Amino acid sequence: MTATSSIAPVNDPLGYGFAVAGAVLFSTKGIFIKLAYGHGVSTEMLLSLRMLVALPVYLVILATLLRRGDSLRRLLTPKVVLASMAVGILGYYLSSYLDFLGLAFVSAQYERLVLFTYPFFVLLFGVWFFGDAMLWRVVPAMLVSYAGLLVIFGWNLAVNPDGLLAGTLLVLGSAITFALYQHLAKRQMLVIGAGLFTCIGMSTAAVVAIAQNLVLVGPASYLTLTPAIWSYGLALGLLGTVLPSFLMNMGMARIGARATSSTAAFGPIVTIVIAVWVLGEPFTLFHALGTALVLAGSVLFTRAERMAQRQLP
Repeated sequence: MTATSSIAPVNDPLGYGFAVAGAVLFSTKGIFIKLAYGHGVSTEMLLSLRMLVALPVYLVILATLLRRGDSLRRLLTPKVVLASMAVGILGYYLSSYLDFLGLAFVSAQYERLVLFTYPFFVLLFGVWFFGDAMLWRVVPAMLVSYAGLLVIFGWNLAVNPDGLLAGTLLVLGSAITFALYQHLAKRQMLVIGAGLFTCIGMSTAAVVAIAQNLVLVGPASYLTLTPAIWSYGLALGLLGTVLPSFLMNMGMARIGARATSSTAAFGPIVTIVIAVWVLGEPFTLFHALGTALVLAGSVLFTRAERMAQRQLP
């Protein structure tokens, strides 16, 4: 198996456009979560609200896709459906839950930068589990990005250490599970397409998240929510979930997991601007230095990957 066994052709501007748009919209998620936490909502409730808003959309789209003909329905064997459901739970429930939990401890800026390391895990999982060749030239880029995270981590440790380690580990866990999801999702999309997989995976994750909250606090808890909390749930469901998930998966189907992960640089920039403007989060010289290093590492990582791909026969 070659180094590009899990990578689609990357000379696709439309694929990159989908991926960039998805990354930008996904970056708003942390802002809405932090705003909702300010109203005292629990992590489980907020995640269930996000999915409660998103679930009908995915079910309608799924029904529309399946009505197009027997060819799509024939693809949905029990094995394929169960695999898509499992991958959806990994990427859309477990990864999201870890991220939501982490945001209770760390700032939206820092959360986005930690998540931004997931392309490195995409590379490592490709090497360890999916037969990709290791690109040693990207290691310096990885070290540069992690140096940037250490700068911001050190600043937070000195200024506000409470919950920092727990929040960092939770968000890092989210990045790791999302990286694994990208590889597994790519393989499912090759079988049933991006749209069908997204609907199945997200609908399954939504049911799991909603069921979790119902078990913990019961259905009557939704009646006690304020309009503000419902509005944040609506924003999370549509702007932070439905649109970016389809855009990201359409991009991944066209350009592959690695190339899609390389477009994530737009996410932290958008998050930082909104977090400082809307949430009033600090942005010091340490934040600027750390962010610059993380983004520089991403640029070096992308260049190293593209150079390696050009050299392939």
